[in-house]
This record gives sequence, structure tokens and C-alpha cells, in this order.
Amino acid sequence: MGALIFTGIMFVGIYFFLIRPQQARVRSHQALVASVQVGDEVVTAGGIVGIVTAISERDVMVEVSPGVELKVVKGAIAQKAPDTIEAGE
Repeated sequence: MGALIFTGIMFVGIYFFLIRPQQARVRSHQALVASVQVGDEVVTAGGIVGIVTAISERDVMVEVSPGVELKVVKGAIAQKAPDTIEAGE
């Protein structure tokens, strides 16, 4: 009977320390991706910084330099770039 209780406590611990925080991270990333709009400055998972120029159902066009656009999957957007980034920093 003690082993059964210990096993149950282990599953509860795993849920609260591993599964639940991961679900929260996934929800926050989905909200971030859904909130991206044309004109936002974003950082991709690969570290590329650019401005969103077009959004489709699955992809985002990111202008990384004048005249240079990359097609990026929405899931690769890691974060919106902070507004405080200035040239030369």
C-alpha cells in the first residue's frame, strides 16, 4: 500500500514540476505568435532580428535588411524585440 501512495505522490510531483510549467510556456508562446502583427520587430529562434512585413496562415515574412525578406514559420518566432534596441548598441 505504501508503494502505491509513493507512486501517486511521484506522479503528482511530476505534474506540478514538469508538465504544468511546460503547458504554461506553450500557452504563452501561442499567445505571442497570435499577437504578432505587420510592423512588429521580432527575434526568431535562430537569433535573426527583423520586421514583419506579411503574415499568412502558417508563415511570416520578415525583412532583415532593406530589400531582403525571409519566409519564417510562425512557430520560429521566439519573441518580440524590445523597443529599446538602438543602432550601435
